[in-house]
Amino acid sequence: MSLFSKKETVKLDVTGMHCEKCVARVKEALENVEGVTSAEVSLEENAATVEGHGFASDALVDAIVEVGFEASVAE
Repeated sequence: MSLFSKKETVKLDVTGMHCEKCVARVKEALENVEGVTSAEVSLEENAATVEGHGFASDALVDAIVEVGFEASVAE
């Protein structure tokens, strides 16, 4: 990976979160995906915004599903 790669931003719709513990689980799952540099998760918006380099959107969705929530790439 080049140090000069363009930063990517992906927005995700996340369903099934009910509390701040849910938000923390989703945030941690996203931050553990290779290439992610930051993840912000909003309970109020049922959404997440992820930034980084060289990750696949499918890997983000899979990480959220693995911790018990549903997700899709926002339109």
